[in-house]
Amino acid sequence: MVPRAPRAAVDVQTPQASAAPASPERQPCMTVVQLEAWFGKSYALHGVSLTIPDREITAIIGPSGCGKSTFLRCLNRLHETVPGARVRGRVLLGDRDIYAPGVDPIGVRKHVGMVFQRPTPFPTMSIRDNVAAGLRVSDTRYTRAQIDEIVVHALQRAALWDEVSNRLRSSALALSGGQQQRLCIARALANDPDVLLLDEPTASLDPLSTRKVEELLYELKQELTVVIVTHNMQQAARVSDQTAFFLSGDLIEVAPTATLFTSPADPRTEAYITGRFG
Repeated sequence: MVPRAPRAAVDVQTPQASAAPASPERQPCMTVVQLEAWFGKSYALHGVSLTIPDREITAIIGPSGCGKSTFLRCLNRLHETVPGARVRGRVLLGDRDIYAPGVDPIGVRKHVGMVFQRPTPFPTMSIRDNVAAGLRVSDTRYTRAQIDEIVVHALQRAALWDEVSNRLRSSALALSGGQQQRLCIARALANDPDVLLLDEPTASLDPLSTRKVEELLYELKQELTVVIVTHNMQQAARVSDQTAFFLSGDLIEVAPTATLFTSPADPRTEAYITGRFG
């Protein structure tokens, strides 16, 4: 059995507030409560409250500069790594506030993995070592055999094993763009996260590679929760269960994807999805 990456201890606080309830089919995986974010004096997110259901795909859409990526980076505390950036509000992973005093951001990122717009394999590492890189920050000392087993399992989950099994010692840069992006997904999966965040993961990929990533996300949501930022509304409609529309730092509307794209409640949402702006 593949050893599960250990969960970092997270000091918890009893929630005093909650966002809108999740759908009855799924319990919430994450609950965002009155989240605000700044870059210096620039006010980027304006009191966003959103429930992210467990083992579903939530798509975040909206025009450039509306706060989508900032919101995503707040979900695993990457936003605060930017000089001058700060956050106010609460982000609950289950019932645990990831912004509570004493919570280790690195521990948070073991639970909430992230994949960026452009593939980011480590250029000096092999395919195998790229996948295993995240295990280096683990509190557990893995044996070489355990690491190899985790790498194989992560590559299988990322639908990449069959394509790279005979060249694990080769440079990751020898892979195609689509393969590199799935390698980055495998690297995130090696820590066995509860949530996978993806920021425009197919923006630089060709249509065939995009389809493979989308098919992979459908498989992964059987095991974990996915949040994807995308400019591609057709992609949001294809892959997501729930879609949230952001505009100028505000969450305008969130609804089941079929509802939001066919019967949006807010005229600004309708104007965006019909192409009248954005």
